[in-house]
Amino acid sequence: MEKSMPKGFLWGGATAANQFEGGWQEDGKGISVPDVMTGGTKTTPRHVTDGILPEYHYPSHEAVDFYHHYKEDIALYGEMGFKVFRMSVNWTRLFPRGDEEKPNPRGIEFYRNVFLECKKYGIEPLVTISHYELPYYLAKEYGGWSNRKLIDFYLNYCKVLFEEYKDLVRYWLTFNEINILLMGTYGNLMGGGILPPGRDTAVGVLAGLDESWDNEQRRYTALHHQLVASAKAVKLAHEINPENKLGCMLLSRIAYPYTCRPDDVLKGQQTMQLANYYCGDVHVRGAYPAFAKRLWKEKGIQIPFENGDAEALKAGTVDFMTFSYYSSSTATNDPNVPVASGNMMRGPANPYLEQSQWGWTIDPKGLRYLLNEFYGRYQIPLMVVENGLGAEDKVDEDGNIHDPYRIEYMREHIRQMAEAVEDGVELIGYTVWGCTDLVSAGTGEMAKRYGLVYVDKDNQGNGTLKRRRKDSFYWYQRVIAINGAEL
Repeated sequence: MEKSMPKGFLWGGATAANQFEGGWQEDGKGISVPDVMTGGTKTTPRHVTDGILPEYHYPSHEAVDFYHHYKEDIALYGEMGFKVFRMSVNWTRLFPRGDEEKPNPRGIEFYRNVFLECKKYGIEPLVTISHYELPYYLAKEYGGWSNRKLIDFYLNYCKVLFEEYKDLVRYWLTFNEINILLMGTYGNLMGGGILPPGRDTAVGVLAGLDESWDNEQRRYTALHHQLVASAKAVKLAHEINPENKLGCMLLSRIAYPYTCRPDDVLKGQQTMQLANYYCGDVHVRGAYPAFAKRLWKEKGIQIPFENGDAEALKAGTVDFMTFSYYSSSTATNDPNVPVASGNMMRGPANPYLEQSQWGWTIDPKGLRYLLNEFYGRYQIPLMVVENGLGAEDKVDEDGNIHDPYRIEYMREHIRQMAEAVEDGVELIGYTVWGCTDLVSAGTGEMAKRYGLVYVDKDNQGNGTLKRRRKDSFYWYQRVIAINGAEL
């Protein structure tokens, strides 16, 4: 007998504008940082370029064109029975440069239409305010989030969102995977909008994670600015509409000790503390954790606290906590243990677990473990807002897409969520990544598909953009209909 989820559980799916929306220059939209990131594959790196270069394909420019297919896509989500749709707003669609005082009215109208379409199907929008799409102008002219001025630009953007969509959106996430700024290349570029030097720079795992241009002081400064901005946005949202629910979103990290040697156990603990609790404590408890002081001292970092920052962090704690979870890793001090692939934050592979086509470990029980860890520390409602399997899906001669591997991945993770609920965790929702095929953030390719809906498009940008339901679409439809009671 399967365990059903709590009454009112928010089943749904998740996307990000920079990987999904397209329409990169339509109706007054400006250029964002992903718009200068080229396509790649699992064997070739992405590049970030100084402006748009004609010899490259930039996958975010069209993505899968939600901009012109939003009614069709939301209808498919309604057909699946979604209770919630996690999406993000493209900052440059509202503020093309990012520092304007007044928003672009055509951008306001587009998202209003999207939210109204969700309402038509009884779907709650869960809106990520900043999801790896910093305006390129703010990155180029201001140095991204390393510049404190971005706090005010962000809050102006938030104020417009909270006022314009006061009656259409209740659930907001301030930043996507804010703790990615604890990393070098990905943190600088995707999290902080801090650009590498040069006209054309290979980035990412396949480029060897060249971090020669990284500056930890600059990154930790940028992260502090985002944490202050997030806290102030929470307070602002509650003032504009007391019904608003504000959440944080973390890139979660499990680092099992590679062996039972005490050194490996301590390494695992320290890895998880930094990845999960450095930002988590600020968001939920309103202050940096105790271990941060030693971390700053050993790294020689000075956090740029200004008057009022500590009070702002304390006053702007979140109502619920969300995170992404795809796989787990291990931790060791042994330099001879090879590092495996993973979602941005990587570590040695676990020899007891299977791996996906992209080398990510598959660990459903790790999700139960993590849910218990988060709830044990924070005691606030939790939501899993990214979880899914990237794979090469094939369309058969009859036009069908059979993806039993994805169904099995989702089934086992949902089972472990149910176990966590039995453990006492207050879990309020689950949004599978990504409900429709979209561009991979890490590799910039289409071949790595996550969706329950297939989109006809390849790595070079060719295709009809036709949507097709995969087998997982129908499976998830049934799961939602019976609230997870039978998997």
